[in-house]
Amino acid sequence: MGKGKKAAEAKAVLFKRLYGVKPATFGKMLSVLQKEYDILHERGGKPPKLTVEDKLYITLKYLREYRTMDSIAAEYGVCKGTVCLAIQWVEDTLAGEGTFALPGKKKLGRKSASIQYVVVDVTESPINRPKKNQKEYYSGKKTAHTEDTGHH
Repeated sequence: MGKGKKAAEAKAVLFKRLYGVKPATFGKMLSVLQKEYDILHERGGKPPKLTVEDKLYITLKYLREYRTMDSIAAEYGVCKGTVCLAIQWVEDTLAGEGTFALPGKKKLGRKSASIQYVVVDVTESPINRPKKNQKEYYSGKKTAHTEDTGHH
């Protein structure tokens, strides 16, 4: 085996380790996404902040490394919302195409030896917490137990 072939195989192994897919699979995913992107943007529009390839890399990093959307956004110089939309678009487009879809819930529910991995989407969602001085800004319905009647 020549040095060039060994180097290519080493790069393929490293790529799979970094992104969770082989370079050939990445290429297939990218072509599916590029076709869909071209259809959606036939009539032009504002140039995107992220290329289709960037969106795929972002999605694979997010799924593979469990990184926060904020850290990925900082790396690419965009906001968290842009990263979230990119991930959703990539996942929906690839799942809708059919080649890269996960088995349905019924199939996942059965005990099957053929399923080795289950992917769970745990998209970040911020928790709204009350402010420390909430009583000062309280705008809800006034009832007997919340009104200050002066009787102590």
